[in-house]
Amino acid sequence: MEQSFAISGIRLGTACAGIKHPNHPDLVVIEVSSGTLATAVFTSNAFCAAPVVVARMHLAVAKPRYLIINTGNANSGTGQQGLEDAEAICQVLADRVCCLPEEILPFSTGVIGEPLPLVRLVNGLPSALSNLRSEGWYDAALGIMTTDTRPKCVSKRATLGSREVTVTGIAKGAGMIRPDMATLLAFVATDAIIEESALHQVLVDAVSDSFNAITVDGDTSTNDACILLATGQAGVTVHAVGAEYRLFASMVRDVCIDLAREIILDGEGATKFITVQVEGGMNIAECRQVAYTIAHSPLIKTAFFASDPNLGRILAAVGRSGLADLKMDYTSIYLDNLCIFFNGSRSPGYTEEQGQRIMQQSEIMIRVELGRGESKARIWTTDLSIDYVRINAEYRT
Repeated sequence: MEQSFAISGIRLGTACAGIKHPNHPDLVVIEVSSGTLATAVFTSNAFCAAPVVVARMHLAVAKPRYLIINTGNANSGTGQQGLEDAEAICQVLADRVCCLPEEILPFSTGVIGEPLPLVRLVNGLPSALSNLRSEGWYDAALGIMTTDTRPKCVSKRATLGSREVTVTGIAKGAGMIRPDMATLLAFVATDAIIEESALHQVLVDAVSDSFNAITVDGDTSTNDACILLATGQAGVTVHAVGAEYRLFASMVRDVCIDLAREIILDGEGATKFITVQVEGGMNIAECRQVAYTIAHSPLIKTAFFASDPNLGRILAAVGRSGLADLKMDYTSIYLDNLCIFFNGSRSPGYTEEQGQRIMQQSEIMIRVELGRGESKARIWTTDLSIDYVRINAEYRT
């Protein structure tokens, strides 16, 4: 994992609160300097978790001073008690650090439907607060993991004007991944100065190309959230237009894309990193519709696990994707640069041996040309392995 750069105005601390396993970091506190701007996108799941509800409410009325994140328990499907518990941990932390509870943003991930172990969180707070440090990004990335096998932390630096600007982010996620954000959590920060509306647009655009363009299993979590913080302490002002804005936006986008790729590479039991690119659509929405139909097909995903170039499964998925007036004769399908389907039938000269060589790679592209327009879309996904079934069958044991 690449070096993580500190962000002036942000400190991070972790603790082992014993929420699910003893001696495992599962509580993270992020302290942000006064005046830091924040914007976020959250899960579109109708049954969003209590911390999502509370974080939205708090963001609407105050600038954050602290974020508190726990793993091992999602505090989702917990009714009124869950909301009260999320508010309670904000109040406890606010009392300790002398700020308003509305200046605390809570985030949770883990098992759904179980009461939040509030006492354990409260008991873990002193330890997390005592080790707050600006270099704590890597430890925080460890502290937010659930079924992840490795931490995910990315940093970028660039010169804007005459000063250096930094963007650093961490994320967790390996299963229950198709964010539709607006059990993925991502926290990204910068030391640049930028107005709030422009900051939000940067985040929305970055998420569209990254966290909203990945899927492991098609399941949207109740807890998905991505937050972008701007402390302004680099002394560099990014205006909403111009070359510097584009450079800054590309930095945030690149951090989010790298984190999203790490999530796919760490997909539960994944052995293949698969890019699904659909071109020649009437609009981006229908290209994504085809791409997700392919990416969510258990038959296609298991074929990739077996390195089986099963053309029929891909062709069938494209055909059932729901596009009106889709013409088979206009559609082409490629594995990497190898054409396997063209002009209504298997491509002349294509052999199973050629397809299998590509399918044995660890990174593979499925490219579909629809022949009905100029739009295109790209998503990333994984194969579906025996380990995915085992990991999720044993998730609560």
